[in-house]
Amino acid sequence: MHAQKKHLAVMGIRFAGFTGAPGDWPCRGILVSMLLVMLGAGFPFPAKAGGASATNAVSQGVPELTLEQLINIPVTSVAKKETPLQNSPAAISVVTADDISRLGITSLPDALRLVPGMDVAQIDANEWSVSIRGFNSELADKLLVLVDGRSVYTPASGGVFWGAQNIMMDDLDRIEVIRGPGATLWGANAVDGVINIVTKSARETQGGLVTVAGGSQAQPISALRYGGELASNLYYRVYVQRSDFASYPLPNGVAVGDEWNYTSAGFRMDYEPPSQNTLTLQGDYYGEDAGKPTYSLSLNPPGTSYLTDTEHNEGGNILGRWTHDFSPSSKLTLQSYYDHVEQGDGSGQEYQNSYDVDLQEQFSIGARNDFIVGTGYRDVSVGITPSLAVTWTPETRSIQTFNLFAQDDIALAPDRLHLILGSKLEYDTLIGWEPQPDVRLMWMPADNQRVWAGVSRATATPPLYTLDSRVNYFAMPSPPPGPPVLLSILPNSILTPESLIAYQAGYRIEPAKNLSIDLTGFYNVYDDLIVAMPNPAGMEASPAPPHLLMSDSWQNSGRSQTYGVELAVQWQLTENWRWVASYSWLDTHQQPETISAPQKSPEQQVQLRSYLDLPFHLQLNGALYFVDRSTADNNAGNAEIPAYLRADLGVVWHPRPSLDLGIWGENLTQRRHVESLDEQSIVLSEVPRSILAKLTLRF
Repeated sequence: MHAQKKHLAVMGIRFAGFTGAPGDWPCRGILVSMLLVMLGAGFPFPAKAGGASATNAVSQGVPELTLEQLINIPVTSVAKKETPLQNSPAAISVVTADDISRLGITSLPDALRLVPGMDVAQIDANEWSVSIRGFNSELADKLLVLVDGRSVYTPASGGVFWGAQNIMMDDLDRIEVIRGPGATLWGANAVDGVINIVTKSARETQGGLVTVAGGSQAQPISALRYGGELASNLYYRVYVQRSDFASYPLPNGVAVGDEWNYTSAGFRMDYEPPSQNTLTLQGDYYGEDAGKPTYSLSLNPPGTSYLTDTEHNEGGNILGRWTHDFSPSSKLTLQSYYDHVEQGDGSGQEYQNSYDVDLQEQFSIGARNDFIVGTGYRDVSVGITPSLAVTWTPETRSIQTFNLFAQDDIALAPDRLHLILGSKLEYDTLIGWEPQPDVRLMWMPADNQRVWAGVSRATATPPLYTLDSRVNYFAMPSPPPGPPVLLSILPNSILTPESLIAYQAGYRIEPAKNLSIDLTGFYNVYDDLIVAMPNPAGMEASPAPPHLLMSDSWQNSGRSQTYGVELAVQWQLTENWRWVASYSWLDTHQQPETISAPQKSPEQQVQLRSYLDLPFHLQLNGALYFVDRSTADNNAGNAEIPAYLRADLGVVWHPRPSLDLGIWGENLTQRRHVESLDEQSIVLSEVPRSILAKLTLRF
């Protein structure tokens, strides 16, 4: 499975940095122009009637928010109710539909690059490593990801298959990202953060839309959507999309063989009458074929062979949600969904069926106490097809989870000081009962300032592969009289949850109407981390022939401390020109030091974005990303990933309200670079420089 962890550091791998080879594209002029614009050589063009921003917003069909609206955008992830971002006692960021449209973003992981402190590293053409505040890997297991309230976390592998989350980007309303624990409201595995992907309601997507995009990597991407009104206040939309992506190159320029295609279709219906009840029903189906580097094992020559296989993945889901408003401060929400996933690789196939139901109520007691309480039940059935590389005992699992949670927002001094107390009590058939409490304080010393602090406990349930699977990841045939050697990682059925105690504090200030600053500091203490510890070597008869087994076993033997700061700044330089900048610093200390080197995220990341509205319905948008060096894991051990600088630049033209045309250059600073490694092979896919053009037509 994708979750296989390789902990034998038998090879050190280094990658050559960018040297400005003569064969590079002649892009220096583009880069110079981009840097001049972003550093201040552009012109604050006056707005035409209604302002250039307003004109572009209408033509795009995407709301272009002012800075004041951006910092007060309503978010639901922090408190499971609508709260202005500025008043949320958490490190939260929002990626908007306008961000997606301006930068020509075609995938959710690339959208998450915009979030301060996010570690997004592309492994190959169809997979990414995504985490918050450390512990990044192909399947980071301390991050909870939701799509319209539906969890896409996989308990077998422990993480998210990002290649399967290829939603239609034009339907995206926003992505809310909590950096730090959110377990009190969202439950287990919301340890280092929560990503809540929210799509638009059917009411907001009326009429037709066609998009076609293509370029050096996208070959092509096309989508069709149509929305209408079935009856009074009953809205619907249906969509179908197809994406084809070219293979990434090896360091020598030869294609890896990881090209992929993705087809999906779905619907959404929203009933939004003037009365107190709203209903949502939505569903999706997808199918994916992706090239994957993998390996095969034999205790006879040639031993371990690396190859590229094509895997077929598919899945579908259906979700319903009912909301009843008793009053402006009181509502009841009932949500249920079913989700089916088939995901595999050269080491086996994983089948997962999830049934989930959640009930929550928000209400006030007096003028000072705002409560949210709820309960939920989830049943997840998992089946695994074994292989020589991975065997599972048992091969099927059924996991039931039940939870109760409550949170009280206490106005100690209305509009000045709030105390938030809450806890979730969760029962999981794998681990039993786990409390996950949270205490936060929000102080508003002035209308333009917010100070918050919090202490939280969160847990991560052991992934099934650590409990049930034996991973054979390397075989070395030996000539007589020496026996063959098999390297393995063995399961441990008595693992306990990993736990985190997180300390956070933040400060937000709007020193001027055109400037916003958000600063967060954190200190995290992890205990009972699941790490691979060595076992004594010994002979083993099966599988034949008899061989020497050198193995590790999963143990709750790890501890870690991480701490860092995250800074985000938004500056509306003129009515038509907005800058966004961020900086994050992260330090990690792992114990014991003798264990295999952990996945390590970059220590520093810097980001600078420029959104400039020009006359004649044009937009010039650019982004610079600096990512510090990091380490990653593959079948040969740990390797260092060099630091890199990424530059994206794009022009969008809106000649008519119904038509958008855009062209973007991505990764302009280097011909190609490595961001992460595939855990199951020694293949080094590199992210290439690319160009993308997109046409959007509304009718």
